[in-house]
Amino acid sequence: MEMNVEEDHYNVLGLPSGEEGAKLTQKEITEAYRVKALALHMGKRPNNPHVHANFQRLDTAYGILKNESSRKVFDQRLRDQTEKHRRHSELLSLDSVLSYFEARARAAVAYAKMMRKLGLEVARMPATHGTTDTVPKRETRGVGKKAINDLNLGLLDEEKILKVSWEKLGGGGYTAEMLRDLLSKFGEVEDLVIQKFSALVLMGTRDAAVAATGAVVGHHANPLVVALLHQKSDEPDH
Repeated sequence: MEMNVEEDHYNVLGLPSGEEGAKLTQKEITEAYRVKALALHMGKRPNNPHVHANFQRLDTAYGILKNESSRKVFDQRLRDQTEKHRRHSELLSLDSVLSYFEARARAAVAYAKMMRKLGLEVARMPATHGTTDTVPKRETRGVGKKAINDLNLGLLDEEKILKVSWEKLGGGGYTAEMLRDLLSKFGEVEDLVIQKFSALVLMGTRDAAVAATGAVVGHHANPLVVALLHQKSDEPDH
């Protein structure tokens, strides 16, 4: 008798399959066959083209399950198929996890490149505002959290970056926290790199960056000079 593992013969008889089906007795299988056969016989229609095929499926399923040797072979094939599906699901799950961590790794690399670029921009700022540190200092609280979580860093949008500076006066100038508080009035502050008397600030949107350039920000005795890092109208550096 032909063994078709695509057809679950337990289900054809209206019985549970898998390990539960393998525990069924011959009496239970025979009873299920009789019930199904009776239902098919009572519900058959002369013009129904599927009647013969349905009876044939039922007889095939019963023939395999009532024979001890063919039933053992079928049960083993079901177990093999179940195990194959389980391994396939595990591989899909593993691929998903690997893809996630690969994306995290790519995001971390992109973020590091972004911060190095910001640091270089700060280092190139004119020294007219006072002595600068040799190494840029970056605010660490909540830095880049949104960009890393979204895994959507991509290319740095320079139109969202502000160049902020202030005069060297008594009192020590502005801290990273002060800059964040002042500029967050115009929109989300995603990140900032600060040196003495100058900083680069990455705003959440271009509109927020533009809004900050059109307002007087900071203490009236030492206001911040806020400009876009790169403006389309800027003349090239000489």
